[in-house]
Amino acid sequence: MKKIIEPAAVAKASYILMSPYKIRRVANLIRGKKIEEVKAILKSLPHRSSEVLYKVVMSAVANAKNNSNLDEEGLVLSHVMINEGPRSKRFKPRARGRIFGIIKRQSHIYVGLDVVKGGV
Repeated sequence: MKKIIEPAAVAKASYILMSPYKIRRVANLIRGKKIEEVKAILKSLPHRSSEVLYKVVMSAVANAKNNSNLDEEGLVLSHVMINEGPRSKRFKPRARGRIFGIIKRQSHIYVGLDVVKGGV
């Protein structure tokens, strides 16, 4: 049986008006890295989703500092989950009396931080 390990600090953002595919593209780049690297990567990327992820990561860092008295230097981004939220369905009129559907996707973001064991 696998042990479930709780992260040291977490942060969540719900109902983000952005497709989960677009957010996962950036989340896969930062998973498992130290917080200093994560900040540098998210600041330099041109994607709109990097701004949202930066805010959630910084919220998790603030939670680690305030709630668990942890230093920012020893934290690693261990868990990043991007789940799909509810979809908004809209319709757009097209030529010859036809109609096309537009699906506006939403996302839920979950970020977990862990403490680095010595020397890693």
